[in-house]
This record gives sequence, C-alpha cells and structure tokens, in this order.
Amino acid sequence: QGFLYTAPVREQGNIYKPNNKMMADELSEKAVHDVHTKEIDLVNRDPKHLNDDVVKIDFEDVIAEPEGTHSFDGIWKASFTTFTVTKYWFYRLLSAIFGIPMALIWGIYFAILSFLHIWAVVPCIRSYLIEIQCISRVYSICIHTFCDPLFEATGKMFSSIRATVRKEI
Repeated sequence: QGFLYTAPVREQGNIYKPNNKMMADELSEKAVHDVHTKEIDLVNRDPKHLNDDVVKIDFEDVIAEPEGTHSFDGIWKASFTTFTVTKYWFYRLLSAIFGIPMALIWGIYFAILSFLHIWAVVPCIRSYLIEIQCISRVYSICIHTFCDPLFEATGKMFSSIRATVRKEI
C-alpha cells in the first residue's frame, strides 16, 4: 500500500481509500471546497454582527427636534432625505475608492499576524512550557525537601496553643 505506518481503519474503510462511494464523494467534495472560493452572502453582509453597536446610525440618532421646537415639515423631510442619501452614497463612494486597498492592507496584516502566531508565538510558548516544566520539577523538589519539614515543625509547635476569649462585665 506504500504507507510507512499502518493506516487507521474505520467501519467505512481506510481513511485513505474509503470502501463506500458516498464517503469517497464526501472526501472529494471537502478537498474541492476551498475557503477562497466559497460563496459570499450579498444580503447579510455582517453575519457575525460585528458592527451592530457602531454603525447603525440613522437620522433620528443624530438629529432630533424636541417637543415645542419643530421646523417646517418640508425642511424636516428634506433634511432626512439629504442625510440618508448622502450617508448612503458617500459610504459607497468611499468603499469604491478605498475598499480594495483597505482589504489588501488588512489581508496583509492578518496574513502577517497569522504567520507570526503559527511560526513564532505558539512554538515559543510551547518551547517555554517544555523548559519551564523541567525547572518546575526541580523547584518542587527543593520546596518539598526544605520547606515541608520546616512548616510541619512550625505547625506542630503552634498546634498546642489554645486561645480562649472571655467577656468580662
């Protein structure tokens, strides 16, 4: 079979050579399915609700007239329309101009961050934990050797002390 080790065997067959056609199709689908070619949702563009508390600003959140101080109805309607349309089109203009460059910058940033995390941070932390485990054992032996008898002796000395509290009137 060409393996250096025995391949794991499951009920459906070897994970490298599945017995049934359904499992083989499922594996090939997973191999073809790529994160970079997945379908994006053009309707719900914030499925994880990242911006729920930040950018959902409407006209009423910015401009409001209290009771007793109202402008003309036509002015109020025109202000509403101007605010809404300007916000909508200016956002579209900014995203058309800066969207792709910002996506490029953020893509590079998160690629660097992922690279550093995978190739530097996690290996350093793992290495540190391996090294500190050895030191921890030596430290533990020293503490148990020198401090445990001292604390036991101190505990025995003070265990015979009895304290009573009386209230005298």
